[in-house]
Amino acid sequence: MSEKIKILLVDDDEDDFIITQDIINDIPGNPYHLDWTASFTEALTLIQEQKHQVYLVDYRLGAHDGLELIAMAIQSGSLAPFILLTGQSNRETDEKAMHIGASDYLVKGTFTPFDLERSVRYSLEHAKNLAEIQKLNTELEQRVMVRTQELAEAVIKLEETNKSLFEAQQEIKKALQKEKELNELKSRFVTIASHEFRTPLSTVLSSASLIGKYKLTEDDEKRQKHVNRIKSAVSNLTGILNDFLSLSRIEEGKIYNVPTSFALEPFAAGIVEEMQGYLKVGQQIHFQHQGQPDQVTLDKQLLKNILLNLLSNASKYSAEGKNIYLTTTITPETIILRVQDEGIGIPEADQTHLFTPFFRAQNATNYEGTGLGLNIVKRYVDIMQGTLTYESILQVGTTFTVQFGRNTTR
Repeated sequence: MSEKIKILLVDDDEDDFIITQDIINDIPGNPYHLDWTASFTEALTLIQEQKHQVYLVDYRLGAHDGLELIAMAIQSGSLAPFILLTGQSNRETDEKAMHIGASDYLVKGTFTPFDLERSVRYSLEHAKNLAEIQKLNTELEQRVMVRTQELAEAVIKLEETNKSLFEAQQEIKKALQKEKELNELKSRFVTIASHEFRTPLSTVLSSASLIGKYKLTEDDEKRQKHVNRIKSAVSNLTGILNDFLSLSRIEEGKIYNVPTSFALEPFAAGIVEEMQGYLKVGQQIHFQHQGQPDQVTLDKQLLKNILLNLLSNASKYSAEGKNIYLTTTITPETIILRVQDEGIGIPEADQTHLFTPFFRAQNATNYEGTGLGLNIVKRYVDIMQGTLTYESILQVGTTFTVQFGRNTTR
């Protein structure tokens, strides 16, 4: 028989403990053991002892509240999931709970054994995902330590060689710069991954929990709302993972330019059609092709990724009802692709950093994203031996132009 999962209930009302125990007893198979404390101080002590896998915390705790307890526990290093118990369901409480680090919340007097079991199960899975991110952080730090040791050994070897002092200094500077970039990349990756994963995961968990409460036919609209939230969050996670995987493959040198011959106009028209499901309400992509013949020799997959990324950005940073323009042009010497939007534009002070990994412009912080998209596009264009330029005016729009030579086939 497997050991039961230990749950600690922090609630200053013994009646709530008895009710919660009865609900747990009604869970099929009852894989849980419930302990209880009414003391805020004792709860902090028990949490530090790490004897429980999950914590149920009441919103009202005498002179304190549950949000304060959860915040203090997480700040002291607790990694176990916290589920807030509240007397009423409202968006403000939900957002506060998720902001301080709670995995979920349940409304007292309304949740069933099924609701509690699902909330505990989802919260444990959420905690497991966060633990994996922290494990990745530790592994990256170990890699940095190894690289630092390798750097130290390289310095010793350089000192033992007969190279000139100037050559030795240059090698050391390059190694130090590479080490610094690796460390900065690690820190930014962990910070952004932790933040970007946490938001959609919290959305999935809260919406999944709320769906179970809408059981009547007249609740279909509310159910569908949360289903759409889950779909959007999963789509966001997929985009984040694809960005990280693309960057990783580029860094490892696993992206190659493999040109093939194909007709450019139907290829671009197909991408426009594929984008239709991702546009905001009222947005339209106006596609125009200029020049003949239509046949080009380029890496088809890399070109598709470039256009999808630029068109997605054009839609994301433009309001509903705005136009997006895609123009493909073939001349005897060049192949030109141009994406123009009527969006928010890029501040002039940010334009020099536009292709830097993880960079977000000042006016783009309220939009979802990792800051990797344009960096990946630029590196794809470089791999294909092309050029990427842009023009942008605040509140007017941005135009990106990709250009390839007709004889660039390697």
